[in-house]
Amino acid sequence: MDETLLKKIDQKIQETISNKDEIKQLIKSLSSIDDSKSFALGIAVGRIYNSFYYQSKRILNREPTKDEFEEFLKFIQKKKSDLENLW
Repeated sequence: MDETLLKKIDQKIQETISNKDEIKQLIKSLSSIDDSKSFALGIAVGRIYNSFYYQSKRILNREPTKDEFEEFLKFIQKKKSDLENLW
């Protein structure tokens, strides 16, 4: 994966961790749907995936390739424990 893109994704992960109170508010407002740890992780990963896709288009001027998406999945898997421990 492009090094600049990887740095941007890592920044988004750190931002997500730093702004966990915003995610908690979102979960609370949607608690009638689901208030589980899995739901919280889904919101966090969704934010990070959105950043991956947006930054791919901005930095690389194209959509991410299948290989880049696979690298993104592996990267997220490595960071999973950091994100799970937020809640």
